[in-house]
Amino acid sequence: MENLEYINLPINLDLFAKQVVEGFITGLHKSPYHGFSVEFAEHRLYNSGESTRHIDWKLYGRTDKLFNKRYEEETNLRCQIVLDTSSSMYYPNYENPSLESPNKILFSVYATAVLMNLLKRQRDAIGLSAFTHKLDFHSPNRTTQRHYRLLYNELDKLLKVNAIDQKRETASSEALHQISEMLHRRSMVMVFTDMIADDKDLEQQFEAFKHLKYNKHEVVLFYLTEPKTEIDLEFENKPHKFIDVESGQDIKLNPNQLKELYREQAQNHIAELKLKCLQYKIDLVEVDINKGFEQILISYLLKRKKML
Repeated sequence: MENLEYINLPINLDLFAKQVVEGFITGLHKSPYHGFSVEFAEHRLYNSGESTRHIDWKLYGRTDKLFNKRYEEETNLRCQIVLDTSSSMYYPNYENPSLESPNKILFSVYATAVLMNLLKRQRDAIGLSAFTHKLDFHSPNRTTQRHYRLLYNELDKLLKVNAIDQKRETASSEALHQISEMLHRRSMVMVFTDMIADDKDLEQQFEAFKHLKYNKHEVVLFYLTEPKTEIDLEFENKPHKFIDVESGQDIKLNPNQLKELYREQAQNHIAELKLKCLQYKIDLVEVDINKGFEQILISYLLKRKKML
């Protein structure tokens, strides 16, 4: 099978992200979250006698008022987005995902692009890391335009991976330990993952999160799920063959016969995950990949407001 080219997706991640963020900001003023600082201080009123070099003439054409573009050297926040890019993240739609029917990696890539746009507007520095059984990509947080183009290029690559043939397994602990050592200044670390890993024991997985916290980083864990099939087991009442895309192992069963037991175990897993996050002061955000990006942006703004 050749690498998959998702021609039904928006071509320009940057443009898509810009549209989502602008719509989000417009809606934010009409919502209970209107107290957030979403005026990004990109302009200030022009004072008589100043140089006209930095006047935004396009804005003048729209408002009939003179504004100077504001350039700030210092960033308000440093943010590192960490993506689990193992094969399980390409669930549930491996061959033809879309924004209407996403898989976890597609959702994560577009959520990252949207966050990058918001961070850029707020003069915040952004970095990107991606891992499977090892750290596959890492770029420190920066604010330059060239840096943003590099990150968008990396995000584009993730949408073209043949996850089925590659069998990209997960071992999050080692990668997160590496990232923790590579971040030399206090950052907000946002991790997109389904928490499916070889190191099944949550205590072992959380050793790496504890490392991030020990190094003074603030952690937001976006726990990605597709609840209809992963929690509620909404399948036809007949035998199915389930294949582990990371190991290739398979099992045949009728999911309806196990639905109640499975749902109970899934709920116990989430309860344990919540307890661990509470214990180590990690912000846990349960994300339904079918419900859009507002849940991601709100979580980021809540965390940012606490940090600044």
